[in-house]
Amino acid sequence: MHVLLKSLIPIAETIGKTFGNRCEVVLHDLTIPEKSVVYTVNGDVTGRREGQTFDRLVRSVLLNKNFTRDYAVNYTFETEDGRRIKSSSSLVRDEAGEVVGVFCVNYDITFMKTLHDELELFLPMQEDSSVICPEMAADQDVTTVVDTLIDNIVSGRKKQGLTKQDNLEMIRFMDDKGIFLVKGAIDKVAACMGLSKVTIYGYLDTVRGKNGKS
Repeated sequence: MHVLLKSLIPIAETIGKTFGNRCEVVLHDLTIPEKSVVYTVNGDVTGRREGQTFDRLVRSVLLNKNFTRDYAVNYTFETEDGRRIKSSSSLVRDEAGEVVGVFCVNYDITFMKTLHDELELFLPMQEDSSVICPEMAADQDVTTVVDTLIDNIVSGRKKQGLTKQDNLEMIRFMDDKGIFLVKGAIDKVAACMGLSKVTIYGYLDTVRGKNGKS
């Protein structure tokens, strides 16, 4: 775990204990993207466990129209069992300004729906904030974060030596996580992997076909 994230554990515990078991706090270490979850409080809210990876970072945070000053707040999503979650996320930067992690707070607001009138001030939320258009434009900060993610994903696997199947799995992972929604990501991935853009497009066609994606 990155030392900066370790220093945030008391804050995570404080938030989780203050707001109770409907409030989940998750620390992501983006220097290890494929196992980014390094600490959780009340992880049963969304089923978060250490060793898992990020899910909504690119789509719901970095490409959120209201993502400013390194944070996005009050975006919502549903769990697989239909519960409504209100979420807020902040980037964590080191002394050099590099993004090394994300601090996330997830609150189960399902039970509050019946109290909406009384709790209206507590529930400002952005509906349908997920990104659905491919290759969306991104500002410089978003591009920098995604470039760093790509570097970390590729460098972590390059150490092991890569086969074609390894390359396909890497492309599938990045596609699942929304990396290719950011304009310029294909160029960056091709450069990092030492492959042509045509090859990356071919890999994308392959993994999306296997996943039943259009």
